[in-house]
Amino acid sequence: MHDDRHADLGPVGVWTFAFDAQPAGAVRDAAAEIEELGYGAIWFGEAFGRESFGQAWLLLSATTRLTIASGIANIAFRDPIAAATASRTLGDAFPGRYLLGLGGHRVDDTVHDLDGYPMPARGRAVHTMRAYLDSMDAVPAHGPRPDPAPRRVLAALGPKMLELAAERTWGAHPYFVPVAHTRSARQIMGPDAFLGVELAVVLDTDVARARELATTHVAMYVQSAPHQQANVRRLGFGDEDIVGGPSRRLVDAIVAYGDTDVLRQRVREHLDAGADHVCVQVLTAAPGELPVRQWRELAPALTDLGTGAAAAASR
Repeated sequence: MHDDRHADLGPVGVWTFAFDAQPAGAVRDAAAEIEELGYGAIWFGEAFGRESFGQAWLLLSATTRLTIASGIANIAFRDPIAAATASRTLGDAFPGRYLLGLGGHRVDDTVHDLDGYPMPARGRAVHTMRAYLDSMDAVPAHGPRPDPAPRRVLAALGPKMLELAAERTWGAHPYFVPVAHTRSARQIMGPDAFLGVELAVVLDTDVARARELATTHVAMYVQSAPHQQANVRRLGFGDEDIVGGPSRRLVDAIVAYGDTDVLRQRVREHLDAGADHVCVQVLTAAPGELPVRQWRELAPALTDLGTGAAAAASR
């Protein structure tokens, strides 16, 4: 049976990169509105905008009940001491409301170019993440130990990382995945681990325009993120879906696009497949702008969803 703490996040949250392009005041206002709209969590990525723990503090201080989740804090950007002490600080200041997502490992021996910045590899993914968790757990505490301790999840896609997530953390935060991956992840991790899935959506009744935006999003990841390409290949997508531009089949599996009923149905499918929580990333033609209109329009359709009956019955 699932841990009741999974209900803290509710069934649906918001995932966004758009905060990075906005001044702090606009971020605070948006976070407060997301909370008022009834979403259960705010998730945000980390690249070269705000530093992850600083962004979390900004969002936590602007809200009163929401879970604020890093999705993810990049382990290549800080050592385990900094991650451990920063998460303890947030856990002490905002008890039970901060969720630390960890990821960003590099799996080969090359230097990866990230927006023009060289990012050296850190070693094999599962070994690197296990060692990082070991180091975090070993960091002495010379200040308050928050109770409860901040929860952690891993950016897990492959079977071994999903197993590590279930073994060593609260669960997993898969990104850029179809419903088939959610179903498989639940089977791999078992019934008790948390599974919070990111879902990209385009809210637009002009289907051709929405599909074009969805295709651009999928192309960016399968062309520039080897781990994402490897994951979709694991799920049965081949060269015909990837080389020369993503196929309609791949785009439709990764991104939900259309009206609120279509998007609600895809969230429902992830929940029924075993997800505890789905964090919706709204895609727009202006990615630096806050999609406030879409968050408002989607809230009534999504925030009343509960854990899927099919998923609950299968556990």
